[in-house]
Amino acid sequence: VFKYMLQRNTVSWNALIGGYAETENLQRCIELFMCMEMEGVRVDDATFAPLLTLLYDAESYELTRQFHGKIMKLGLEHENTVLNATITAYAECGCIQDAKNVFDSADGYRDLVTWNSILAAYLEHNLEEFGFNIVLEMVRQRLEMDAYTLSSIISACFGDSQQSLGKSLQGLVIKKGLEHVTQISNALISMYLKSNSPNVEDALKIFVHIEVRDLVSWNTILTGLSQNGLSENALRLFQHIHLDHLVIDQYTFAAVLRSCSDLATLQLGRQIHVLVVKSGFEGNEYVASAFIFMYSKCGIIEDARESFESSHKNSSVTWNSIIFAYAQHGQGKIALDLFYLMTERNIKLDHVTFVAAVTACSHIGLVQEGVNLLKSME
Repeated sequence: VFKYMLQRNTVSWNALIGGYAETENLQRCIELFMCMEMEGVRVDDATFAPLLTLLYDAESYELTRQFHGKIMKLGLEHENTVLNATITAYAECGCIQDAKNVFDSADGYRDLVTWNSILAAYLEHNLEEFGFNIVLEMVRQRLEMDAYTLSSIISACFGDSQQSLGKSLQGLVIKKGLEHVTQISNALISMYLKSNSPNVEDALKIFVHIEVRDLVSWNTILTGLSQNGLSENALRLFQHIHLDHLVIDQYTFAAVLRSCSDLATLQLGRQIHVLVVKSGFEGNEYVASAFIFMYSKCGIIEDARESFESSHKNSSVTWNSIIFAYAQHGQGKIALDLFYLMTERNIKLDHVTFVAAVTACSHIGLVQEGVNLLKSME
């Protein structure tokens, strides 16, 4: 259609670039942008915004800078769509300082998305203190916050020093009448369960009062209960998940299987295995890893191995689990054979892999082999 248009203006070019951007075809988008410039068609904020959304890794930094330069040359740097997309693009490229510079230069032009963009940038780079300062500045300027702002900053309040801030934010949520917003409730549950001094009672209270629970609500509470040694509570709660008519995902299964492992409840574990197969998650690395751990804990290493073989085996997650399983069952030779097979297949090793392999060495008395493995980690 575009090819045979007699008159192609900014709107039609932007529509085409936007379409390719949705398919994440960066190369084609750049080609179209260059053609647009060569034909002398005026570019605007709607031209740059979709392009910037495709720049999300370190390799895209130079391209982000080039686009930013063009944006400034055209005087579009304070158009909200471009401004916000530029902050996000720099942050995604790992250049948080550049994202901050863009934000700081936009005083008087920021909207709520601008504030949320810099907040997300800080939190994604584990710069929680900077994120807290952004929210405090929003409060100082009496700026309106939405569910995204509140849920994002609440999710970052998991340390003991941040508990008081988290409770203050909960008070703000109640004051604004947003306590029944599912996204915010999920963040509050996570905050109470992830802290160094978890408050399970408050987390459960919030969960019970959520009017519309989504899968994130269930996964957060089930994982939190399991991680805090309340596996029986997690399994009891799981039995009621069907009441919310939700399709269970891999995170739900992984959380419930962890509880089965903690309690060594083989019968329930096998029932969940049937449900996993029906749901098509048997090959998922996290679900398979949870099965390996559960069967190993229940003393059935053969079933653990079957779960490993049924997985995709593309990452270290399932390999680490099966190596640990054999090592803990006193079958260090098989564990080491799997470790070497893992290296042959060029599966990326991590520190957990080496710990599993060294554990296997210790179980069969291969002290020197273990020392050599530790040296290779350095």
